[in-house]
Amino acid sequence: MSNTSNTSKSQNSPDSQNSTESKKSDKGDSAAEGRPGPMEVLRDARTQLAELTGMTAESVSSFEQTEDGWRLEIEVLELVRVPDTMSLLATYQVDLDPHGGLTGYRRVRRYERGRADPHRPGGH
Repeated sequence: MSNTSNTSKSQNSPDSQNSTESKKSDKGDSAAEGRPGPMEVLRDARTQLAELTGMTAESVSSFEQTEDGWRLEIEVLELVRVPDTMSLLATYQVDLDPHGGLTGYRRVRRYERGRADPHRPGGH
């Protein structure tokens, strides 16, 4: 029995509580509030967009947290052509709520896979 009481005392010790609090803070504020983390948001956004559009989400080119949740830009394969460098891709802006649910999307750009953005003098 003495081991049991020692264990309960050690679990309630200030050192033990600090350790528990530091583990919670390592997960970030979003995990503590029950919101998904960035990787989960990325995966879910790609999946939701693919289900809604029926197109393959190839990559995420932009990702940011907003006041209303999350905003991503996802590159999507819209039309397969041969050769592959002629396939049509599109960038979709995807908005999600704080829990990762898709609230809206729109196509912001369409381009051939083999084409680069034009170079702007003085720009990056």
